[in-house]
Amino acid sequence: MDNFRLLVSIVNYKSAKLICNMLPTLLKQLDFATDKIFIVDNNSPDDSLAILEKFLSSHELTEVVRLIASDSNDGFSAGNNKAIKTSIEEYKTKPSYVWLLNPDTYLFEHSFTPLVNCMMDKPKVGILGSRLESEDGVYQCSGFRYHTATSELLSALRLGFLDNLFEKYLVSPKALISSKQKLDWVAGASMFVRYKVFEDTGGMDETYFLYFEETDFCLQAKRAGWECWYVPESRVVHYVGQSTGVVSGDVQRRRRPKYWFQSRQYYFKKNYGVIYTMLADLAWGLGFSLLKLRYLIQRKKRTDPEHMLRDFWRNSIFLSWLDRF
Repeated sequence: MDNFRLLVSIVNYKSAKLICNMLPTLLKQLDFATDKIFIVDNNSPDDSLAILEKFLSSHELTEVVRLIASDSNDGFSAGNNKAIKTSIEEYKTKPSYVWLLNPDTYLFEHSFTPLVNCMMDKPKVGILGSRLESEDGVYQCSGFRYHTATSELLSALRLGFLDNLFEKYLVSPKALISSKQKLDWVAGASMFVRYKVFEDTGGMDETYFLYFEETDFCLQAKRAGWECWYVPESRVVHYVGQSTGVVSGDVQRRRRPKYWFQSRQYYFKKNYGVIYTMLADLAWGLGFSLLKLRYLIQRKKRTDPEHMLRDFWRNSIFLSWLDRF
């Protein structure tokens, strides 16, 4: 393949039907001569592989879409790294860009063009993120600030006047971001990356199974000299949590999976050290304890995941070492 412009990487785990729904919206925006789609199935225990194989075959897409069956589920980062590595091995050349897309997304007619145009216009930009929104058009925060001990305290306390006072420390900006701009990191549901960023950072850190990997990836890119921008002209519908099962404010109050806590702790330790991780854990734990007390006094309905505080401390830097025994 002489001109490999774009690799679209989709990591699947029990989300085949979502991918079949999304693919037609993606295919109409690509040039099959220069763009390829790789779907990595992370050892789904359901019939995902059979569904995808049948869909690709019946729509004559096997030359455009490559389906890779992984023999293990090693997470989002590992799946994307596998797609990139395999594509280079097969086509004997490197793509100019890599578009990471979640299975639970659906593209608008012009989701792709604003991304590639921005990359071409801004040579210092290494990562771009789309505007994510719900099926009914409601904006989902898609561009963020880095996590800090202060942001951990604020997110746990959930006090409006403090959020307003220290807004610049919030991970999710309170105001809707309506213009193209430079940010700390963008959501991994639709992340457009210059391939050189993967070379400069060594790829996505496979220690993360799920969550915080896109935050870390954007931080490593920044340290390597690349900028991260949010491009609202690229609109993508995101069915939040459909491919992961983790939804903020879930009415069923599903328990937060252990790998979420592990990813969070690893992110802080890797990037800021043990002492700062202790500070961040203390900040969140104290803040959430006060939140629980406030809810108890006010008799408010709980919307946070079940056993959240207990699970947090059990997986904090102070107690997670108990897992060794």
